[in-house]
Amino acid sequence: MNNRPDRVGEQIREELSVALARDVHDPGIGFVTITRVKLSPDLQVARAYYTVIGDDKQKRETKRALERAAPFLRRRIGAAVRLRRVPELHFQYDEGIEKQDRIEKILLDLQKEREEREMQAQGPEPEVHEDDASSEKPS
Repeated sequence: MNNRPDRVGEQIREELSVALARDVHDPGIGFVTITRVKLSPDLQVARAYYTVIGDDKQKRETKRALERAAPFLRRRIGAAVRLRRVPELHFQYDEGIEKQDRIEKILLDLQKEREEREMQAQGPEPEVHEDDASSEKPS
């Protein structure tokens, strides 16, 4: 099995992350995180998956800003990663993180609901009055 695309993809992900944080000053790029880069087996196409904090409008603005920055980022990759040909860059929103967050919220809600049902099934706890507690003799 050839894992070179995975290794090169990780190098590209790191380079993209640094370049976006330090060198790309496009206001359309919000709080973006490159989650992974998947390369074609021939290393000609790099699909960079990203997440961004914000609503749908922010996601669209970030996508357009990343596409505007792609030529600059591709040159940066060419200078940093030793390849015969620098791969074409395509950006794709990573919905996996969003789905994972939604599943986690559902699981937490189910756990909370289960705990509430268990509390209701046990019924109210008996009240202890101060008078009762002081009249008990230690054994």
